[in-house]
Amino acid sequence: MTTPPPPTETVIGQVVAATDLPPTGSRPLVIALDAMGGDKAPDMVIRGVAIAHERYPDAHFLLFGQQQRLLPLLNRRSKLQQAITIVHTDDVIAGDQKPSVALRSQPHSSMRLAIRAVREGKAHAAISAGNTGALMALGKAVLGMLPGIRRPAIASLFPTMRGECVMLDLGANVESDASTLVQNAYLGDAFARALLGFTNPSIGLLNVGSEMQKGREDLKQAAQQLQDDPDPLHFTGFIEGDDITAGTVDVVVTDGFTGNIALKTAEGTARLYSSFLKQTLKNSLSAKIGYLFARHAFRGLRLRLDPRHYNGAVLLGLKGILVKSHGGTDAVGFANAIGVGVDMVRHGFIERVRHHFEPATDPTA
Repeated sequence: MTTPPPPTETVIGQVVAATDLPPTGSRPLVIALDAMGGDKAPDMVIRGVAIAHERYPDAHFLLFGQQQRLLPLLNRRSKLQQAITIVHTDDVIAGDQKPSVALRSQPHSSMRLAIRAVREGKAHAAISAGNTGALMALGKAVLGMLPGIRRPAIASLFPTMRGECVMLDLGANVESDASTLVQNAYLGDAFARALLGFTNPSIGLLNVGSEMQKGREDLKQAAQQLQDDPDPLHFTGFIEGDDITAGTVDVVVTDGFTGNIALKTAEGTARLYSSFLKQTLKNSLSAKIGYLFARHAFRGLRLRLDPRHYNGAVLLGLKGILVKSHGGTDAVGFANAIGVGVDMVRHGFIERVRHHFEPATDPTA
């Protein structure tokens, strides 16, 4: 059985081995992209990179994917070509593929190679709109966990009446014990400081009531540990579901099962509200005329509720920055996911997490 050749890097007009990718030290900001991940890839990815390039002209993008599909999309974008390097691979992880299969049988998949570029110091962050389960499994296997962190967590921004908040976990762990919830509180604190610029973000545990005697035992134990911690966070106690959109706290901490349901419910409610609003504005001539006068205000509302604006969930707790874009997003949403990765790099998220967790580990263990 012959060993498959290593993937090759293609700079427009030049081909070199993927192993010759330079370390990030020679470039100020390098972002690795799974160019084949997502419902509308790779066209969506290329258009998203074009938007991101306008926002971050100093960034260089490593595109991992099928060269024969990527190059025609780049031929019409001469300005983008100098900011792009393609690492060719034929292997693509399907959206419905089991994580265990992706982990064992596709060493040269576009997703895995993008993550590996971060591990090898050839990219500062990796972005993918592909299979979430496979991304989590590969992220943990390829990058590994930061010392002191037991499980990864998925975190993202959430719109509120006061602006934005951070919410985690959104599905990495269906069940979370008290120690995992406490860990997520510290991860959420670092995420809010890095991405939103908060100096002392407030943190709440999502529960069925704000009273300390309510809820599951693991929630009560986590609340007690956060209150007794000698390195305290700005923990405010329990919050309820309506506190999320009210912006009662800056960081909402919950288990992955509850967080994922809350996220999907909120996304569905936003779509329902948008549908109702469109129907109402079409119901009468006066409503249509009213819309013409208020169209600028409605445009602002649409942008505020646009899920693409909040696209880009981060897998926290890994030894590198890994961002999950929504699989069904468009170019604007994917560009925003790239922006999340850029912000995480520029604000030193990994260093912030290490600062808290590494002193707690036993160096002799």
